[in-house]
Formats: sequence, structure tokens, C-alpha cells
Amino acid sequence: MSGGAGRGTVDPVGAVAAAAAATLRGCPWPVARRTATAAARPLPVEPVPPAAAVGRTLAEPLTALTDLPAFDTSAMDGWAVAGPGPWRLSGRVLAGQGRVPLADGAAVEIATGAQLPSGATGVLRRERGRLVELPDGAVQLHGVVGPGQDVRPRGQECGRGEELLPAGLPVTPAVLGLAAAAGHDRLAVHRRPTVELLLLGDELLTSGLPAPGRVRDALGPLLPPWLAAAGAELLGSRYVRDDFGLLRDAIRHSPADLVLTTGGTAAGPVDFLHAALEATGGRLLVDGVAVRPGHPMLLAALPGGRHLVGLPGNPLAAVAGLVTLALPLLHALSGRVAPAAGPTEALAAALPGHPVDTRLHPVRRTPAGLAPLPHDGPAMLRGLARAEALAVVPPGGLAAGERAEVLPLP
Repeated sequence: MSGGAGRGTVDPVGAVAAAAAATLRGCPWPVARRTATAAARPLPVEPVPPAAAVGRTLAEPLTALTDLPAFDTSAMDGWAVAGPGPWRLSGRVLAGQGRVPLADGAAVEIATGAQLPSGATGVLRRERGRLVELPDGAVQLHGVVGPGQDVRPRGQECGRGEELLPAGLPVTPAVLGLAAAAGHDRLAVHRRPTVELLLLGDELLTSGLPAPGRVRDALGPLLPPWLAAAGAELLGSRYVRDDFGLLRDAIRHSPADLVLTTGGTAAGPVDFLHAALEATGGRLLVDGVAVRPGHPMLLAALPGGRHLVGLPGNPLAAVAGLVTLALPLLHALSGRVAPAAGPTEALAAALPGHPVDTRLHPVRRTPAGLAPLPHDGPAMLRGLARAEALAVVPPGGLAAGERAEVLPLP
């Protein structure tokens, strides 16, 4: 429904022809995904402040710069006690205060997270202690405390120098919190891959109702948030008319790591993408995938180490191209460790399959398992809008109760 980048010297015609011989045409869906993953190397590493690392990928293992916790702390509000009870109560220790000594038979009020006094043998929870006022005005604490009770000992979570997370994981808010707790002020992450979105077609409208021969562009609004969720930086999106020269120049001059086009991947009278790729020195790696919807998707290597993914123009077919080729490529550029296959879930109902091609079907989760959603045609988005995932249906289909691989939706 809607599609380039290239910089550097155009390959000689002979090189293009030789490379074309290695193109995978109509390849199986799993092969296409593996090809996209193997097509790129991780981008360079940058040390950045934690707040700038969200959505990027750890380029090095995250190690602890300190013990966690860094000192013995109280796990509860109550009293730190030394030795067997009862204890004579005096004073208070709050979080953020330094360590104070505690003599045998003494107790001190303590807050959760406060450093345990030296000499303390445990913490008596507030709800389990009983205070008795003595004739001399002192306060005595009664209760039962085992050794180390409700104490978080130093290094309970990890020791200094211990590996907390491996390289290749995306940086999430939880990773940021762990990194801060472990003492990090900067994180080594891969550069965020850049994407330029080219939406091809004279028929596309950006506002108002469809008109004779004109349709609203659905992919311009749909794709950018999805790319951002994958950790990419969108340099821009623009509409390119059905003109060979315009498309060729857009591909040639794009600075993006990944040029993502929509439409123009088939062999229609104004489908210029294949010709534009050849004119800019592009080398087709995948030209068509045995998947429904989205069969006429493609992946190409561009001069300068960049890539182009051509998505079909129909909306759901374009989403199939995104999850099949674009996302694996972006994950490879980001340095993410991608699993060979996604998780599987049981089906609440049968999912019919194509005789020879893989199908990607919008599904939602129910107590009985994954339920297929209607409106799953190549040009439809109604089913996808209600979906929680895409089910991968192998050729021939799956029966109710069988398990299907699922691709998460952002």
C-alpha cells in the first residue's frame, strides 16, 4: 500500500548479475528469517547514560560494580536486636544513616533498607514485638528472633564483579534499575539502527476519506511505532510517486541503515523496485517468501553496507514482511540475541493452512488457548487490530489443541 537507500559506488553489471544467481526466490519462511538475521552485523558500540540506553541492546555483559546489597540491611520495619531477648530499647536507625554499634542485649528501632548496626543478630518485625515500660522509665522489647532473621546480608543478590546479564539483551526499564543499583553510570550498547520509510504509490492519501482510485495510507501511521518498539530510530518517512527515477534516487541517497519500502515489490506496470535496486547496485538476498499473506516481500543488500526491505503494499501482507524480514534484520543490527523460534501456545480452534506456504494468522488469547480472528485477508487490518499475536501456521494447518509458534505484537 505504499517504498529506499544507497550510498557509494554502483556495482558493475557483471557483479550484480553474479549476485543475482545467489538470490533466494520464494524461499521457505524460516529460511527467509534466518537469512535476514545473518545479513547484517551488529552496529558499533557506544557508552551512553542509562536513560539514553532504553530500547538499545547491551553490547557487553552487565557486571556488578558492588555487592548487592552493599551492606547488611533490614528487610523489615521493626527493631534490630543483639543477642537473646528481652532487649533494652534505645534509639533509631533510618535508611541513609551510617552504621552504629549495638551492644549485646540492646535493641534499636530500624527502618526497612537501613544499614544493620554492627553486633546485631537479627531484626524483629514491628508486628511481632511487644514493648514493656520498666519502673525506671526505660523500654524493654520482647519477642522471638532467629539468627539473621529479616536481614538482607551483604551480597545476597550478587557479589562485586559477578555477571548480572549477558550481552545481547535489550535494555528495558528493569535493566536500567538493575544497572543503577549495581553502580553503573554508563552502559555499553550498540548504536540504534536507523530506518527511512518510503511509501510508494500515486494512490495514497494521508487524510480524509478514500476517493475514486485513491486509498488512505494505513502503513504510514502503523509502521513507525512498530519500528520504535524494535529499537530503531526513524530518520523520516516520505511518499514517493510511481516514478522509476524518483525511487532510484530515494534509494541511492538515503543515509539509513535500513530502507523500508511499501509497495512495488511485485511485477505490475508501476512496480519499479526491482529495477531501482539494480540501478543503485543493490543485491537481492531474498526475492519472495513462501508465506501468506506477504509472498512478494524482498530483502536486498545496498552499497555501503546498508540494506533494503521491500514490504508488499497490502497492510497485513506488509506486517508479514515486517516480522519476517525487517525485524530480524533490525535485531541483528542492534546486536540482539534472537531465539531460533518463538514460544509456542496451544490452539483453542483449528487454524487451516496453505498447502505449501506458511501462514501468519492474527490470534487472541482465551482460557481455552489461542483463538483465530476473522478479517485476516492481505488488505485487512481489522483482525490485527484485535490481535495479541500472530500465529505461525505451517503448511497444511494445525488442529485444535496443537501448539503454534507465536510472534508477539508491540
